[in-house]
Amino acid sequence: MSTAAAYAVSAPDGRFEKLAIERRELGPRDVLIDVKFAGICHSDIHTARDEWGGTRYPCVPGHEIAGLVAAVGSEVTRHKVGDRVGVGCMVNSCGVCDPCVAGEEQYCQPGATMTYNTPVPAQDQAGGYTMGGYSTQIVVTEGFVVGIPEGIGLDEAAPLLCAGVTLFSPLRHWNAGPGKRVAIIGMGGLGHVGVKIAAAMGAEVTVLSHSLSKQADGERFGAHHYYATSDRQTFRGLRGRFDLILNTVSADLPIDDYMKLLALDGTLVILGLPENPLSVKPFTIAGYRRSLAGSMIGGIAQTQEMLNFCAEHGIGAEIEVISADRIDEAYDRVVASDVRYRFVIDAATM
Repeated sequence: MSTAAAYAVSAPDGRFEKLAIERRELGPRDVLIDVKFAGICHSDIHTARDEWGGTRYPCVPGHEIAGLVAAVGSEVTRHKVGDRVGVGCMVNSCGVCDPCVAGEEQYCQPGATMTYNTPVPAQDQAGGYTMGGYSTQIVVTEGFVVGIPEGIGLDEAAPLLCAGVTLFSPLRHWNAGPGKRVAIIGMGGLGHVGVKIAAAMGAEVTVLSHSLSKQADGERFGAHHYYATSDRQTFRGLRGRFDLILNTVSADLPIDDYMKLLALDGTLVILGLPENPLSVKPFTIAGYRRSLAGSMIGGIAQTQEMLNFCAEHGIGAEIEVISADRIDEAYDRVVASDVRYRFVIDAATM
């Protein structure tokens, strides 16, 4: 075992405090990573505050990890000391079920081992459950470590390990590109990355946001059109327009109204996870052969593809770098939508 400095929360209403945690001994196929930056995802907040239930304390969140390889096990071939690397939402999976064999580890049938708050065998992780990237070091099996290309700063790359692949995966799956009309609901931490990626793929990109307050940013990121959903004329004027709509918002929305914006054979994909069930009228779906779908992050190979794509097109997250002692403040600001567009923790401050 080795010891790393981390920031942990010990109760749903607790504040983050510095904590020494144990990392497992380096196995033959393991990679030891010196964490340089860790992004703050809204799911970190849900978990730390036990809003989804089942949080184990002390909880060290963080699944948007960018850093440098510090050491490798004797059988590691993909990475070497000094490499720029990242770790996303998963640190292992069964490797033998159909989704895993297909490179879709995020849909592992027994359940992937997530980067934090997931039970694992006690011999693999002190305490019996994973602890994430709000720490100075982490040990991950090499198959779940991706390379961060030159051309993307480690700080702006960190949120891509979750937010980036969460948007890239459905855009690839539903063939976003030239001739496709894509709408992004929400211009937050997920949505702004989606706008950049969809535009780089060559799609005609529209942002559907509550207000026009971020319109200049949206257009700078590549959006061709920008509409306020608080204006009911938006829903009348855009009916039947889009081939693909990606909903990045976790709040409850009138999804039936958004479904009506789809063209024939169009698909609306749920990425944000609201608390309550969705309500859609059957005729809204059947009338234009529309589809309502969902998507979760992406597999490891696709995560690497996403990073390579972002490096090629000069895409990084828009970030505000903070010190570790400001995590609580950052959480409150995320909940209040007071960030443009992702917080990233500088691990050197731990």
